[in-house]
Amino acid sequence: MSTRVFAPSVATTMPQRRTATVTVSSINGLEPGDVIHDTLVKGFGARRQKDAVSYFLKTRINGKQRWYTIGRHGSPWTPDSARKMARQILVDPASAEKPAMEDVITFAVASEQFFASHGPKLKSRTLEEYRRLERLYLLPAFSRKPIRDISRASISSAHASWSANPRAANHALSVLSKFMTWAEDQGYLPEDSNPCRRIQRYKENKRERFLTADELARLGTALDDAAAQNLASPYALAALRLLIFTGARLNEILTLEWAHVDFERSMMFLPDSKTGKKPLSLNDAAIEVLQGIPKLAHNPYVIVGRHGAHLVNLNKPWQIVRALAELDTLRIHDLRHTFASVAIATGGSLPILGRQLGHSQPQTTQRYAHLADDPVRKLTQATGQVLALALKRKPVPRR
Repeated sequence: MSTRVFAPSVATTMPQRRTATVTVSSINGLEPGDVIHDTLVKGFGARRQKDAVSYFLKTRINGKQRWYTIGRHGSPWTPDSARKMARQILVDPASAEKPAMEDVITFAVASEQFFASHGPKLKSRTLEEYRRLERLYLLPAFSRKPIRDISRASISSAHASWSANPRAANHALSVLSKFMTWAEDQGYLPEDSNPCRRIQRYKENKRERFLTADELARLGTALDDAAAQNLASPYALAALRLLIFTGARLNEILTLEWAHVDFERSMMFLPDSKTGKKPLSLNDAAIEVLQGIPKLAHNPYVIVGRHGAHLVNLNKPWQIVRALAELDTLRIHDLRHTFASVAIATGGSLPILGRQLGHSQPQTTQRYAHLADDPVRKLTQATGQVLALALKRKPVPRR
């Protein structure tokens, strides 16, 4: 009986040639030298050479065998786009002599690649906002335009057309700039060629609404009345109070879990805030609110919603509360501004406030610098009064 001897070092590294549908998963399984011949388009296939996979088309034209290299996988070719180009060459061989894909790839096509590769790196809310800006501003302006033809002049013109909403226009420009930098990294654009640079942003009038002492009193009464009359759930009302007492962002409070709260140290340790992991100090008022919130056995969240999840938003309860307080233009985010204004007015420093609010950049906290004028004015006023009284006193006769 004969025995077959296998030599793994040779057998397992022999290039494979097989027929299969060319997909991302089949490409990922290729070893150097391996070739896949597509089952959907005759002659189309993919081959791995060292670390790169290239798409090709092998066909006969006028009786002569021709080999076309379509391009590398991922720069910018995908199985579908390469297969489409293969079909186009079969119909019109002259199309193979047209400019390279990176010269004709449109913004619409490249932006989908951008979101496929860069999107998973973004937080879900950020990705949602990027997509919204793309849909409302970027695609209408640049959808069919080859990305190499998107010039600083065309971007400046589009930015000017968005002037009715300066803040959104600036944000759309920022997203486009990130896209262009990504396109440079992919080799679609020359390095350091981002056409968004040096386009002047609109001056934004950031709305900073701070509640006065009287308005805070009205808001407190409204919260009490809403609780007494069962106009909103206790969890929603507790969330609003926590926003007032902590200066936290809305999503930080809505997604807060009991495991993040440390009563002994009077801290909340937020694992995934807008600026990453974030410790947040709790004052006695916030701790009292937390201690009054009933826990549910099978729900890890502090602000309980439906089906074991957290509350999704506070729109309806907020509308009820602010109507009771007669503060119809007040936004939930203004509660965060109010926390900051009171903190500064009571003598807090900007760096410490920035740490509590979770600002990653000092410039963000700097917007509250003007609020420090009030305590300074009080201090200088009190000092001036003491000095004035001292000057008016009659000196003690010298002996």
